[in-house]
Amino acid sequence: MEYLLHNATIVTGKFSRRGSIAVSGERIKDIWLEENGLAVPSDPEKAVRWDSLPGATVSEHPACRVLDLSGKMVLAGGIDAHVHFREPGMTHKADMESESEAALLGGVTSFIDMPNTSPPTISAERLWEKLALAGGRCHANYGFHIGATNSNLTEIDRIIRNGWNDGARTISKADFGGIKVFMGSSTGNMLVDDGEALAGFFREREKTVLVHSEDEAIIRENLAAAEARYGVNIPFRAHKDIRSRSACIKSTARALELAMKYGTRLHILHVSTREETEMIRAAKTYSPHITAETSANYLWFCSDDYDRMGSRLKCNPSVKDAGDRSALRQALKSGIIDTIGSDHAPHLAGEKDRKYLSAPSGLPSVRQTLPVLMTVAAEEEIPAERIASVFSEKAAEMFGIRERGFLKPGYYADITIVDPDKEWIISQETDGYRCGWTPYEGVRLRGRVEYVFINGKLAVENGKMTDCQTAGQRLEFG
Repeated sequence: MEYLLHNATIVTGKFSRRGSIAVSGERIKDIWLEENGLAVPSDPEKAVRWDSLPGATVSEHPACRVLDLSGKMVLAGGIDAHVHFREPGMTHKADMESESEAALLGGVTSFIDMPNTSPPTISAERLWEKLALAGGRCHANYGFHIGATNSNLTEIDRIIRNGWNDGARTISKADFGGIKVFMGSSTGNMLVDDGEALAGFFREREKTVLVHSEDEAIIRENLAAAEARYGVNIPFRAHKDIRSRSACIKSTARALELAMKYGTRLHILHVSTREETEMIRAAKTYSPHITAETSANYLWFCSDDYDRMGSRLKCNPSVKDAGDRSALRQALKSGIIDTIGSDHAPHLAGEKDRKYLSAPSGLPSVRQTLPVLMTVAAEEEIPAERIASVFSEKAAEMFGIRERGFLKPGYYADITIVDPDKEWIISQETDGYRCGWTPYEGVRLRGRVEYVFINGKLAVENGKMTDCQTAGQRLEFG
């Protein structure tokens, strides 16, 4: 099947203009932009009258389908470089198949999964096993980060320099996105608190170092104070004081200092405070290699929501105050925030509905990222071009994802089509997850995802999955 996506508003990081896109096989064949009544393609000499474009498709194949997308917005399919799809080891919560379907329904056509699974992805062998698990099962294109520990710097360096081969299996630097470093706040055995090892990872310049910035010592001190005050009945509103802004600021300051010292390609994950946005803004003037991510959760929720939502707002770092939310929105608008990662982290509803000390941290949110961005953009007058940049383009650039993330002739046809004015109320029944709940229950958002193409296949139509069930391909990284 070939497609002509006609009469849409095409949005990239550089422009937002009326246009049409031809899809042939797995690829974008051409893009026309309307100029003074003409449809101008990548080869301007082939311009035609705009009103004749549906009948003047470059395709001569009789199966070409024309979609009239008047009033719709077309973006490159989203790249979510920060998800936790729970496989292997925690598939009672979710797995790559279920969560990649949720991603696709949210307009995310590619994901990069984090390494803190069970077992964690901290070696070439574990990375190979995870890639094998994903093959043929993912609705979206898939890739993985590798995790840093105090003892695996030599192995990761060897993979980057020479690759890994055990005679039957091979892994190279093209097989993973970046190196995830937990600084201060530990997940499993992935805490990197050895100074020499940490410096070694920050000296690595061929791969992006992704940092979870929270200081464990501060968190432990705050938690001890909360237990002394409340016993086992710690209120969830105390979460922002336990996993406090000072814990984030101290760890982020150290990461920025190391990155400026060693020239690291540093990506600060899930930024949650006003102070961090200011620090990152300043650091970027010294290094072009420093980037920052936040999630839809920090753009939408604030500490006022803890009493209403309880455990269902518990995530790490914690959601902070309304002033922090406002600062993050402005950082998104100004370009200090480079990417949006959902930090999609599903837990079963029954697991979440416990007291503070035993309720796990994490929110399922990959399906709501784009609608939250669209809603926030409308509220804050953020240009659509910024949304296109943070939703796909910058992640593709940072991780060297080959031939994806941009609307360009010759690139894979990973395309998301949105009704920017469509508003609706989120519910678990229509917009939820296999884990059984969504933190956005009852929230009114705008920007309904109507169509999604992945590798040229129409996988979502009118907001529902088609019979194109496992069209995802393995990502290749530069």
